[in-house]
Amino acid sequence: MQSWLIPPIPPTGNNQRIELAGLDLWIDHHIDNVFVYPADLDIDRLKQALSRTLSLWPLIAGRFLLINDEHYIIEMSDNGIPLSFVENTELTQWPLNLNVVLDPAEDRLTKFIDKVSTAKLLRGSLDEPLLRIKITRLVQSGEWIMGTSWAHVLGDAFAYMKFLNTFSRFYQQLEPLEPSPIFERRLWNRENADQSVLPFLTDLTDGVSPKQNFEKAMIEQTTHDQINILFSGEQLVQLHKLAGNSILTIHDVMIAYIILTLNTHCFENNEQIIQHINTIVNYRGVVDSIASASHMANCALKMVSENFEDPYSLSSIAKSLRHSIIRSRDSSFLHSLLATADGLMRNLARDDLEFNTDPIPHGCLNNSNYRYDWADLVDFGYMNKCRFHAEGTAPLLLRIFRLNPVFDGTHWMERDRKGAEVAFCIEKSMKQKFIEAWQRDIKENFVQVKQ
Repeated sequence: MQSWLIPPIPPTGNNQRIELAGLDLWIDHHIDNVFVYPADLDIDRLKQALSRTLSLWPLIAGRFLLINDEHYIIEMSDNGIPLSFVENTELTQWPLNLNVVLDPAEDRLTKFIDKVSTAKLLRGSLDEPLLRIKITRLVQSGEWIMGTSWAHVLGDAFAYMKFLNTFSRFYQQLEPLEPSPIFERRLWNRENADQSVLPFLTDLTDGVSPKQNFEKAMIEQTTHDQINILFSGEQLVQLHKLAGNSILTIHDVMIAYIILTLNTHCFENNEQIIQHINTIVNYRGVVDSIASASHMANCALKMVSENFEDPYSLSSIAKSLRHSIIRSRDSSFLHSLLATADGLMRNLARDDLEFNTDPIPHGCLNNSNYRYDWADLVDFGYMNKCRFHAEGTAPLLLRIFRLNPVFDGTHWMERDRKGAEVAFCIEKSMKQKFIEAWQRDIKENFVQVKQ
C-alpha cells in the first residue's frame, strides 16, 4: 500500500476558525461512499486535483476543536488529507448489477474505505483528518475504486457531493460549477427557540447514548431485512399520471406508492398503518440570511407531514408530503424550527448523546438523494460508466438514489437517467408480501393502485 498526505495548493485556510452551529454537531457521524470506475485513474492527476479542490475548500483540510467545552470549531489549518492506494488481486471484478444501497450485513464496502475516526474527534484529537480517500485497483479486471469518508461536521450530503464534484471536474481540467462554497455558519440564539415546534423534533428531545443506538441496530438486524425497489423512468411517469395532480412531483408520488403498498399489503390492521411521513429537506436558498444556495454546512431539517386524509390513496399521501415540503419553505416557520433544533443539538453534544433512532409511531422517514446523480457528478470523465454505492438503511427509513449505469459483462447499456432505487428495512414477515405486491403492480402497469 502507498499513502500520501495531500495538502491544499496554494494554502488558503490561514488558520482561520469557523465556529460551528449546533445544527452541525453530528460529531459521531461520517458519510462513506464508494465509486467504481471501469479503467485507470491517474494517481498524479488525482493528487493535483485534490490539492486544487482543498485550496478552494479549505474547511476540509482543517481540524475539529472544542474550546472551553462550549465552542465547536473547525480551524482551517491547511493540513494534508490522507490519500492511499492499494492493489487488490483477490476480486475478479466488481460484481455486476449490485444495488446502489448495499446491505451492511454483506460487508462489501469496508475494505474499500479508510474511515474517518469520529471517536478521535470526540476525544478532541488534533491529528484526525476530516476526510479520507482510498483508491483500490482491481488487478484482474483493471477497474479502479474510490472510497471516501467524510466527517459529518463538515456538512451534509449536498456539501459532500459538491466537494467531490469539484474534485472530479478539476481532475478533468474543468472549472468547478458555480456558486463558490461559503463556510461561515449562522449561529443561532437560544432565546429564539420556540416550544411549539418541539413535536417536530422528538428525535432530538429524546436523545440516547451511542451504545443504545448501536444495541438497537443490532436487534433490528435480526428482526428486519433490507429491501431494494427499482423503478424505471417510464414506470415513475406512469405512477405520476395516476396521481392526477399537477402540483405533485414524480418524487412525491414514488414515495407515496411505497407507503400505499405497505399500508395496503403489509400491515394487518389500522393500528399499524403509516399515517404521516417525515422528510429530510434541504433548506438552502429559502432565505439567504439562514443559508444561501452556496452555503456548505449541515442544512437539512426533518419535516413532519400532517396525517394523510386517506392512508390508502396514492394522491392523498403524496399531497400530504408536498404540503409539508411547501411549509418548510416558510421563512418564519423555518427560523423557529432551526433555532430550536440548534439548541437541542448542542444539548446532545454536551451530554454525549445522539438523536433517537426509534421508529416513528405510524410514520416513516424519507431521506432522498433523488435530486442528485452521484454517479454522474463524480465520474472523473467516465461518462455513464461510473457506479456509486452507499450502505445501510433502517426500519422504514427510505433512502432514494438514481439508478447506476449497467454493465452486462460485455458492454455498457443505455442508462436510465430518470429511474430510481428505493431502499429501506422492513420486518422479515412483511418482506415477501411487499415484493409480490410491487412485482404485480409492475406487471399490470399499476392498474390496481388506488388513485
